[in-house]
Amino acid sequence: MQPTPQDKVFSLDELSALSAVARRTIRYYLELDLLDRPIGETRAAHYTWRHLQQLLEIRRLSEQGVPLERIRQRLAQPGAPAPFTPSIEVRTHLQLAPGVALVVEPGAAQLSPEQLRRLMRETLAVLAQVRGEQK
Repeated sequence: MQPTPQDKVFSLDELSALSAVARRTIRYYLELDLLDRPIGETRAAHYTWRHLQQLLEIRRLSEQGVPLERIRQRLAQPGAPAPFTPSIEVRTHLQLAPGVALVVEPGAAQLSPEQLRRLMRETLAVLAQVRGEQK
């Protein structure tokens, strides 16, 4: 019988790489009891598919701005709907050509208006080069 991905176990390094969550953050989540304890102790400890799923859910909710205490409540009630955290994002859509747009979130990008204009000019130049190479 072939092992399934759910049968695989991961080291802390592997779990960190698969989830894109730093090892230190994983340890912090363990301290807060957001994440199930690993199987085994110290360097022999390993993690399962369930740990990876929990970590991905924690990361997803955290990226949505959900506080860790609300994430804990959500994980304690797996059938409950995800908490809604309203947010507002302002994005600038710069139309470069038909079917090609550059989307910028000014607050996160931290670009001045001049830097944004330069980015658009240089992106247009690259687009022209790429189109020239395709012919």
